[in-house]
Amino acid sequence: MRERAREHLFDLGLWLLLCVPVLLKSDPNDGGSWPEVVVGVVLLGGCAAVARRWPPVPVAVVAAVSLSSTLELFTASYSPALLAFGYLAGRRQERTRAALWLFGAVAAAGLLLTTVTGTSLGQWFTLLLTLALAVVAPWLIGRYVRQYDRLVRSGWELADRMEREQAAVADRERLRERSRIAGDMHDSLGHDLALIAVRAGVLEVDPGLGPAQQHAAGELRRAAADATARLRDIIGVLREDGAGAPTTPPGETVEELTARARASGLDVTLTPAPVPTLPGMSGLALHRVVQEGLTNAAKHAPGAAVSVEVAQDAADVRVRLVSGPGTAGAAGPSGGTGLVGLDERVRLAGGALAHGVTGDGGFLLEAVLPRNPPAPLPAAPTSARELDRARREVRRGLARAIWIPLALLGGLGLLMAGVALWTQHQSYLEPEDYARTRIGQSLAELSGDLPDRPLDAPPARAPAEPPGMDECRYYRSTMLAAIPVYRLCFAGGHLADRAEVP
Repeated sequence: MRERAREHLFDLGLWLLLCVPVLLKSDPNDGGSWPEVVVGVVLLGGCAAVARRWPPVPVAVVAAVSLSSTLELFTASYSPALLAFGYLAGRRQERTRAALWLFGAVAAAGLLLTTVTGTSLGQWFTLLLTLALAVVAPWLIGRYVRQYDRLVRSGWELADRMEREQAAVADRERLRERSRIAGDMHDSLGHDLALIAVRAGVLEVDPGLGPAQQHAAGELRRAAADATARLRDIIGVLREDGAGAPTTPPGETVEELTARARASGLDVTLTPAPVPTLPGMSGLALHRVVQEGLTNAAKHAPGAAVSVEVAQDAADVRVRLVSGPGTAGAAGPSGGTGLVGLDERVRLAGGALAHGVTGDGGFLLEAVLPRNPPAPLPAAPTSARELDRARREVRRGLARAIWIPLALLGGLGLLMAGVALWTQHQSYLEPEDYARTRIGQSLAELSGDLPDRPLDAPPARAPAEPPGMDECRYYRSTMLAAIPVYRLCFAGGHLADRAEVP
């Protein structure tokens, strides 16, 4: 509401300001009339009222009123209005096509009026100059201000959006890191619970224990298995799609991992030892492949022997885990998300994962990991791309604001040069035709040799015309020079004097 009131006050002030030259120059005491004053004030009021909705309309109305007063378009009453409305049209108008058509229409209307009224083309050139300085130039300044304000506004909007995006990215990264921690907690705790179940299974079948102790060991094994399943379900909910893995390998080495599993009762062999160390995500993925394979073997193939083989070359490291069928007769993969998450982690490290059942009912888990994993390329922020696009649009707008006036000036210069040559040709008397003229010839006899139009006035510092002549006509003797000229003086309709005026 306050913004609308401010706009109305601005339009009212603009109207009152533009009415001042109309009141001063159209006053009856200055040669004007009160109807002209009323018409001018009413027209300017209407122009100020529609200038926001239809910016080119006020320019067209004021230009029409100016042309009705003079073909040169420049009037003391309405020139300030041309300047103001031309600037506002460039400032408020989104597209430039309508304004360019309007400028061309004004120039064409001026040329048509000049031709119809038979006035000199010099007035039309004055109109073009007034149009360029009083309308086109303010319009271009308004376009420049509009583009600059748009760039500033876009910069502030994008800065605000980037701040919000940074806050959202920080929150997302915190949640993602928590999910990663939860996933690693699931992996490590699931592995430890699986080893506890292995140890409880060993105690369950130990003949040195009594039935009550064996039953308690069995309860402990089942509780560890149930806890592993519940942990997998809970952590699986916390995992997000496409979540990345931590980029630092765990502190525990593969040798320490297999030794801890062996101490828990799992029959594990590792070849060769020590295992090669891999940097970054490849090292973490290698540890996780071995950990997931041992965990699945402990849960689904208790008592089975597990072999871990690591081979390497210049580019890759291959890890292979093979477990035989356990006492339960199965060695298949888990039904949860362990292998899915493991495949994602290996993929993020730039490797590949394969798993399946062996011919004797065992299970195979194999991964190929690069020694130097590729670094992910960060995507350009959306706000940065939008800012770059906004800058390109502003640069194009500024380029148009530069080449449009240059093109107009160049076209106007070529047009003026062409019209000047055409005008000079209309008043050019060829030396052969001048030589054929004779004193005493009538004007009708000479009309076939004389150009269509003589010069408007004699050249500066020309000698005095002979006395007793009715009229003297001056013609160009050369196309590109103003002097010398041919002078033909007539008396009684006949040629009475001919001379070349230097």
